[in-house]
Amino acid sequence: MILQVAAKKTEFQRAVGKLISAIQKEWGEGLGEKNDDFSENVMNAAHDILQCRSFDKLRALLGVKNVRQHLGDVWVQRHPNVKPAIAELERIIANDLEK
Repeated sequence: MILQVAAKKTEFQRAVGKLISAIQKEWGEGLGEKNDDFSENVMNAAHDILQCRSFDKLRALLGVKNVRQHLGDVWVQRHPNVKPAIAELERIIANDLEK
């Protein structure tokens, strides 16, 4: 018998996953619209965040920007349903910075 142990996701990974799901929903609803390629860029930016395996790499990726700015302020303003996921991710990042 082989036991498969699923790797536990970190709080950060779960939060980024929720953000990606929220972006996917917005992107899916906007397919065929004039600027749906911009949503693809936002999705790529979110995946870049997910690829950061440490907070040091995340800080290097974001620089002085926050998550909302990294994704694109205009897109986020036009898709307010993603704001709760962004807020949760930014809360987790801020908690790490306090350590």
